[in-house]
Amino acid sequence: MAVKTAIIGLGIMGRRMLEHMLLHEGYAPVALWDPDPAARAAAQEMAPGARLVDSAEEAIAAADLVYLSCPPKPRKAYALTAAAAGKAVFLEKPLGVDVAESEALVAGLEASGVPAAVNFTQAAGAALANISRAADAGEMGDLAGVDMVVTYAAWPRAWQQAADWLRFRAEGGMTREVLSHFLFFSQRLLGPLSVTWARPSYPNDPALCETALLARLENAHGLPVSILATVGGAQPDRQEFTVKGSRASHRVSNFSEESVSQGTEFIDVAFLPGERRAVALKAQLDDLLSCLSGRPHRLATPQEALHVQRLVEEMLRGKP
Repeated sequence: MAVKTAIIGLGIMGRRMLEHMLLHEGYAPVALWDPDPAARAAAQEMAPGARLVDSAEEAIAAADLVYLSCPPKPRKAYALTAAAAGKAVFLEKPLGVDVAESEALVAGLEASGVPAAVNFTQAAGAALANISRAADAGEMGDLAGVDMVVTYAAWPRAWQQAADWLRFRAEGGMTREVLSHFLFFSQRLLGPLSVTWARPSYPNDPALCETALLARLENAHGLPVSILATVGGAQPDRQEFTVKGSRASHRVSNFSEESVSQGTEFIDVAFLPGERRAVALKAQLDDLLSCLSGRPHRLATPQEALHVQRLVEEMLRGKP
């Protein structure tokens, strides 16, 4: 039987998840809420069978699973309200922006016992599975670390403009929104990371988010994770994550385009048929059903998301 789902937050990410939940036989979106009338209207057009409700609390009451795609700051309150009502919770990342608040959120979710996961989109994807298998099998040789390169002409990107909060330092920025995905990926492969040094750059307006980040992190064995992230200049988006090994290195571009090098050019890895974003989201939703039923799954746990948040916020503060 399809899981009755409420979606709180109907911006670009909320509507994207709504689209794919409508395509998945395991989910039945029944309640939708957002304070923005335009977002509500766009979601209702996509899902005429779902009910637009008048509050987040009404959405929570109508469903068995609550997907939170609102900005970070209100997520704690909505998630704990849902958990107190015995509802499963699926949260967008970042988990939050205040570490102490997120620690309380994770503790509350654990105490409630409800199923809970965080939507790091690569968690159930083919690239992470392939690289993990290759590393475990020794095909990559000795791991040498990870390089992250993220560059944008502008932030937020054109398709994100409606989410105005993304441009502000309080909740937005590419480190929280993009690099967090790659940090999650790195910790799945290398284990817990710590920040060795970090230098963010900010515009003159103190309200605006970072325009660059240089950083180095290390795992418990000293393997480095190097980050170069910048905004500005006429250029296409570049989102590259390279796991380096002495025999072979794997690169993931744009979250799902995997390629392999054995010292020469990177060669593309064959993918499952279908649009890559759709394939990745279906895999996330398949694993979410496993989470809801208490079976093993690959999704990010709230505790993993908290570890990522700690790294992100430490880098954004800067560390000499």
